[in-house]
Amino acid sequence: MDRKQALTIVKEHLTEHRYVHTLGVVDSALELAKRYGGNEKKVELAAIFHDYAKFRNKDEMRTLVKEQLQDHSILEYGTELLHAPCGAFYVKEEQGITDEDVLNAIRYHTTGRVGMSTLEKVVFLADYIEPNRQFPGVEEVRELAKRNLDEAIIKSLENTVQFLMKRRQLIFPETIATYNDLINKNKKEK
Repeated sequence: MDRKQALTIVKEHLTEHRYVHTLGVVDSALELAKRYGGNEKKVELAAIFHDYAKFRNKDEMRTLVKEQLQDHSILEYGTELLHAPCGAFYVKEEQGITDEDVLNAIRYHTTGRVGMSTLEKVVFLADYIEPNRQFPGVEEVRELAKRNLDEAIIKSLENTVQFLMKRRQLIFPETIATYNDLINKNKKEK
């Protein structure tokens, strides 16, 4: 599937604001892929489809998780996280994209996971730093992204966890595990 075809499909499922966000994620992801050696074709496809299910019916996605997906624990953490694993499922079923690398980048773009591939890291971080995002801490993460992919992700996770804690919201355990995994990896490298 080429870029134009993928963007046409995705645009039908998104608001104009979210489509502009998606274009920003695609550009940021490709820049990160060039810097850190990711497969640009896969990065582009995953970035285009990362929010494919963002505006799907929440009850439909809950049912999908219960009936089709292995990890049901995500249901305990609100509806904001559902679009990532459900999106990977819908992209595979509806668009015929079967590349597990691409699907995993979509599946884990909100929570992260232990042992993320470069492709997954690139899409995860691009979603956080794309140029239309404006919130405290994003500029620092953008600067870190120019020097060290893992350090930028660690900082984005710190920011996200602090944001959720200030609002007394639940934090998905795999997000904490992702943070710990990257911290341990960086300690071993130093």
